[in-house]
Amino acid sequence: MNVSLPVEDVLDESQPLLQRGEDGKTKTPTPLPKGQIAILMLLGLAEPITSHCIFPFINQLISELDITGGDEKKVGYYAGMIESIFFAMEALFVFQWSRLSDHIGRKPVLLVGVGGLCISMLCFGLSKTFLGLVVSRSLVGLLNGNTGVSKSMMGEITDETNIAQGFAWLPVAWSVGSTIGPLMGGQLAKPHDRWPELFSHPFWVKYPYFLPCAASASFSAFTFVITALFLKETVRKRPRREPSTCDEAAPPHPDEHDEAPPPLSKVLTPRVLLSISNYAVLAIVEIAYLALQPLFLATPIELGGLGLPPPTIGIILGTFGVLNGFFQAMFFAKLMDRWGPKRLFQQGLLAFVPLYLLFPIMSLYAKAHGITPVIWGLVLLQQILLVVMDLAFGAIFIFISSSAANNRSLGATNGVAQFVASVVRAVGPAASTSLFAVSLERNWLGGYAVYPILLSMSIALFFVSIPLPRDMWPKVQDSSRN
Repeated sequence: MNVSLPVEDVLDESQPLLQRGEDGKTKTPTPLPKGQIAILMLLGLAEPITSHCIFPFINQLISELDITGGDEKKVGYYAGMIESIFFAMEALFVFQWSRLSDHIGRKPVLLVGVGGLCISMLCFGLSKTFLGLVVSRSLVGLLNGNTGVSKSMMGEITDETNIAQGFAWLPVAWSVGSTIGPLMGGQLAKPHDRWPELFSHPFWVKYPYFLPCAASASFSAFTFVITALFLKETVRKRPRREPSTCDEAAPPHPDEHDEAPPPLSKVLTPRVLLSISNYAVLAIVEIAYLALQPLFLATPIELGGLGLPPPTIGIILGTFGVLNGFFQAMFFAKLMDRWGPKRLFQQGLLAFVPLYLLFPIMSLYAKAHGITPVIWGLVLLQQILLVVMDLAFGAIFIFISSSAANNRSLGATNGVAQFVASVVRAVGPAASTSLFAVSLERNWLGGYAVYPILLSMSIALFFVSIPLPRDMWPKVQDSSRN
């Protein structure tokens, strides 16, 4: 009789992160499949390069298209809308892509996603209207379900002995992409002005932001080819059974790879819902900060920002990727083994307190003294705190993957998680940048009301993490396989 134990019966906060064998000794970590992880990292690079590429110049692009009618205070509204539309469209389709990957395999879905990144960036670089910008960003959200599918595949090619090492590389890929993307956007924007000898054709005057978009699209095209040639599928096709007397007499041996994906009602167990809720908390406070940071850096000093040009903003945003990539690769797995995912996740949430506090401090100092080495020191401190915060993502990814009952429900689990994260990420940029603009227009708290509001939200949402177990969720035991 095939009877599974209820999920609640196997929850144990004392379960150690490092698994132990029957003899009580710690298991030796299984070697990671480096080639497959390298391809997943390439796929992980493509999305942040695409999304972060536009950050250094999006505010300037909005101004130059005359969408705001010359009112610089309204740039935040439209910049936030452009940044949010990707996540809004992703929210509508990411679960369907993840669920589809449970049926047809991870590889086809990943190829569609990275192909969508390439096409959308070419369209974005050629857009000359606000509608064109919206449509191109919508396209990438519609086609891209890679974030959830990549996490599902990472969960399938790792086990309980090396899952921390495997998931440590996903934030590294995002960090490197977060470095390359802003550098592309900041350094390659307006090539006709920077290198007039090489880019003298009128095309570059008409489309001043096409070059960074084309560079991003080229990387996605390269990733598409590598994935198509070398990525190995992890979802096994279910064998078709021919009806026979023998089959009716003897029930088939259960195999989690051959079973059909479970219905959604059985996927959304209490521990899955708790893990996804915490992912949503982290996603909304992080995207609110990330959307606010380039707007703050670009806004003139007299309006509460630092008034920096796109190349400088690109370098600043890129430093996070350098610092974070190194720190994640060197220390994430060690910190995970020592402290466990819950402590890492919670300290990441608490890092938003000083992150948001530094915005008004830098603004007030810049108004009084201008851009001095003190400002650059505070900017660097903010980037270091952002690295500390980013540890929380690796931790919550482990919670989500380990909460799934089996591999056949991984796609749906990560799909729901990414759907929820996409919904809040669609709201976050527009909400934080609009709050920034409203604070300036109505002079709330001298134009600084956005910061205590977001700070209070971060502190309140911290309490969602309290019910999480100390370590990763233990596996659900199935009594039919004894």
